[in-house]
Amino acid sequence: MKGLKKKRRVQVILLAAVALVISTGLIGYAMRDGINFFRSPTQVVSEPPEENEVFRLGGLVAEGSIVRGQGEVVSFQVTDGGETVRVTYAGVLPDLFAENQGMIGTGRYVNGVFEASEILAKHDETYMPREVVDALKEQGVYQEPDGS
Repeated sequence: MKGLKKKRRVQVILLAAVALVISTGLIGYAMRDGINFFRSPTQVVSEPPEENEVFRLGGLVAEGSIVRGQGEVVSFQVTDGGETVRVTYAGVLPDLFAENQGMIGTGRYVNGVFEASEILAKHDETYMPREVVDALKEQGVYQEPDGS
């Protein structure tokens, strides 16, 4: 009788371990498209990502680079002071989107152009995403916003 209880206990523990491994694998598989890493223009140019990789690109919108196409397509350049990446976006830009302002876009890098599926811009006068500030500081072009 004791041998049967011990055998059953080992079977339950093994079954629980297998279930844990399978569930961890399924969670990781489901999250693979939900994790978007941030990259600066310098990182994108130096180590171009694969065309099917979705990531976040951030920096300052280069002055004089916004070109509004026919329809909803907008083209502009994003810079971190070191490198510049061309961006295209089909959609309506946020109200606070402007030249020399911080932005983050989510999308793919295809044939040397970042094709954005989502564009986020600053939401007040002094805010800039932390990732963009860090990238600009690395390039030595970050300027503190006016405290007024």
